Amino acid sequence: MSEVEKTGFLSKVIGPKKRWRAYKARVKELPENHRTAVEAIERYLMHFVPTDGESNASMFEDLADLFEQAAVDGTPIREIVGADPVEFVEAFAQNYTEGGYVPARARKQLTDDIEHATGSETDTEDKTV
Repeated sequence: MSEVEKTGFLSKVIGPKKRWRAYKARVKELPENHRTAVEAIERYLMHFVPTDGESNASMFEDLADLFEQAAVDGTPIREIVGADPVEFVEAFAQNYTEGGYVPARARKQLTDDIEHATGSETDTEDKTV
């Protein structure tokens, strides 16, 4: 890896490209609702100030681990993220980064995306009258 790649902004955000591609391949294999949730969390995490590419790569890999295990165990997304997905993601990110500014629209987008992802988990009852 060149010195530019090691210190570039993109490598600080996502970490080494090889690890990023492996992470994205893992996410692609998740069930649709879990993949939607992970992608929403990923978008939200991009707002945090990166400390270094290594810890960010680990953060995304751990996120994939969490949702892969949840998919295998049949754990509903709401059981993972709780009632407030913003609170969950910010607590999750604190383990890896010092944080950053997240615009209100990004918070709303995360909440809406998780709601969309969990919709199929709660739409099991007949809603016709």
